[in-house]
Amino acid sequence: MEIKHYEFKYGEYGETLGVQINLRGFDVLRFNNINKDTGFTIDERHKLKLNGFLPPRVKTIEDQLQASLDIIEKKVNDIEKFIYIRSLYDRNVVLAHAVIASNITKFLPIIYTPTVGLACQQYSKLFRGANGIHFYPENIEYAEYILRNYTDQDIGIAVVTDNQGILGIGDQGAGGIPICLGKLMLYTQGAGIAPWHGIPISLDVGTDNEELLNDPGYLGWRHKRLKGEEYYAFLEKFVTAFKNNFPHALCQWEDFSKQTAFTVRDKYLKKLISFNDDIQGTGSVALAGILAAMKVKKEKMMGQTYLVHGAGAGGIGIADQILTELMEQGLNEKDAQARIFTLDSKGVVTSDRELEPYKVKFAKNPKTIAWLKSPEDNTLINTIKNEKVTVLIGTSGQAGCFTKQIIKAVGENTDRPVILPLSNPTERAEALPKDVYEWTDGKGLVATGSPFDPVSYNGREYRIGQMNNAFVFPGVGLGVVVSGASEVLPVFFSAAAHAVAEFISEQDIKDGILCPHLDQLRQVSLEVAKRVGAEAIKANVTQKDCAFSKFKHNNDPERLNILVDKIRWEPRYLDQI
Repeated sequence: MEIKHYEFKYGEYGETLGVQINLRGFDVLRFNNINKDTGFTIDERHKLKLNGFLPPRVKTIEDQLQASLDIIEKKVNDIEKFIYIRSLYDRNVVLAHAVIASNITKFLPIIYTPTVGLACQQYSKLFRGANGIHFYPENIEYAEYILRNYTDQDIGIAVVTDNQGILGIGDQGAGGIPICLGKLMLYTQGAGIAPWHGIPISLDVGTDNEELLNDPGYLGWRHKRLKGEEYYAFLEKFVTAFKNNFPHALCQWEDFSKQTAFTVRDKYLKKLISFNDDIQGTGSVALAGILAAMKVKKEKMMGQTYLVHGAGAGGIGIADQILTELMEQGLNEKDAQARIFTLDSKGVVTSDRELEPYKVKFAKNPKTIAWLKSPEDNTLINTIKNEKVTVLIGTSGQAGCFTKQIIKAVGENTDRPVILPLSNPTERAEALPKDVYEWTDGKGLVATGSPFDPVSYNGREYRIGQMNNAFVFPGVGLGVVVSGASEVLPVFFSAAAHAVAEFISEQDIKDGILCPHLDQLRQVSLEVAKRVGAEAIKANVTQKDCAFSKFKHNNDPERLNILVDKIRWEPRYLDQI
């Protein structure tokens, strides 16, 4: 007979009311989802046989929160703060999330980008304890058994990486799982999805990173990466096991590299409830910023020319989302594609080259580009000048490539040039916001992919909007699991983009700010979830049950919205019932 260590109790609308614990004694303190540390009341200590295992004083969560914040302030750098928060999470989930929620703007760059990039690079050295699931060729045959034995079985969302395209720093072998952990923290902070409903998964298929392979302390599968048929056979075994164990759960593909990202997304679009955040989430949040820019410019998207510098997964994802929006606004596909240019290391992507399949959609016929007479002509500056680019988007990872000459060239095409240096981490940004303001005489509309401090210009201070995917994917995930959507549709990301753009205040629009403030993350995620749920019902792809609740929305948007409101988890201690 299976013994449950703990069981969360839910109310009529799926909200968490309390938890029934069958463990007693010191074992209670080992489960981070239920551990309160010194927060256990005297009565709870008696009932759970914790007497003697804790010092006598009972602390409130407010006392514990302040003590944790005091400790964090004494840490010497962000990676040390990251380690502390992760260690706290592994011991006490509620307190860790209370710390993050106390100042999401301050702590998001620590639990996620840019600090998480350092955590990935130092994963083997920083390893403190088991987190999530690691599949590799020597255990993938037992994937279904391993998933079945995971501590939490009421899974709504999995974040899954093959560790190859990590945050602009590339192949990190087994080191990508901090990305998954960070994304799940944001699912909780943004969408209020309880931590026990998420699972981080690393698909360790080896690494081509020689530094890792030669490191005696490396913890991953010490082989060259599986490729081709071997790789996809491995992936198929995982997908089958995941689907068998968690048939209604959402699978978010994370940090797959370029062509693989598109292939995996498209291959399992129908078989698995899944999406790729690097492609679709990035495209959605970039579109939100562009929609905001149009409010500032008082112009239409159809009147712009777009250039995406960096034709990887994120760049093509942005181009695709712009294309979808232009078509929804009335352009046919051919005319919409004509307004979008993508560039890679060889310049404008053209159809006369041998291309990866994912680049073909936006490849230009070189015969239709009159100024492109030789390979030497195919440059960023020539494209901007000749095609009259008004929206310049950076996903190249090439720090500083948007030079003064480049920015000024865009400014010659429009009164309010839109400049979006979106590459992560911070040191890879294509331009610094302060330079964009200076080179455009304060007329540039700028947003970044990484956090930047406010910029002072002409006696005023401007907040720099961060086009963070966290504004999109938590709400999309919540909308999908609450509606019981059987697939993730492109329209979900269009709906999300419009929801995000509508959260930007009138004053921010007047000041040319293109993103909501991170303090609004929970409110934005709530609205995104409702929009996504409504689109799922409209498209008739819903089940009648929430993925991790017995509440039935019966395809009624109002009832679904109640569930979205009620089901969101808060970092507070639950009663033991």
